[in-house]
Amino acid sequence: MRIKAPALGGWQHMFDSYIATRDEPSWFVGHDTWETQMTGRKKPVDPTHQPRRDRMDEERVSDPYRARGKWTEPTVCPECDAVFHKGRWQWGEAPSDAARHLCPACQRTRDRVPAGQLTLSGAFFAAHRDEIMHLVRNAEAKARAEHPLERIMGISEQTDHTVVTFTDAHLVHGVGEALHHAYHGELDSHYTDEGDLLRVAWSR
Repeated sequence: MRIKAPALGGWQHMFDSYIATRDEPSWFVGHDTWETQMTGRKKPVDPTHQPRRDRMDEERVSDPYRARGKWTEPTVCPECDAVFHKGRWQWGEAPSDAARHLCPACQRTRDRVPAGQLTLSGAFFAAHRDEIMHLVRNAEAKARAEHPLERIMGISEQTDHTVVTFTDAHLVHGVGEALHHAYHGELDSHYTDEGDLLRVAWSR
């Protein structure tokens, strides 16, 4: 028996709670919403959607790949075409004289150094893998459309579990929250001892 995919208001509400927009830079042509710096999850209006904070250490999400230094503005990533302007990476059309440098997400992908890891397991997951992975991919696509540095790096399918790696800790946290809201189950989040990788595990 196949389960019904979660309603749009389920996982979308979790991502809308922290995806914000700012005014479009004057020289940009393209999307009408832009990357903003993450300052924490906004408090959702619906009390049933309150974010979990188990072992999140108040969301330690310092990213050394973003803190390596300032890029010349504007800079365009030669692999994904994201543009660095006014202190953040955004989607849009860069001017012809823009500098070229890998964005942090593409650099992480090239280095094979994820910022977050999601492990999915359990009998329920095994029985409904397609629907659940559809939610994960849709959630990532929505986040990536607003925030170029938030992406899936890779998906590893194992016999009894699936591991998804991400370029951003906020994103893996948000996907875990969306899964828990849509399907309940057990959700655990913790950083590695080094503090540079957020591991999220969802099981049902």
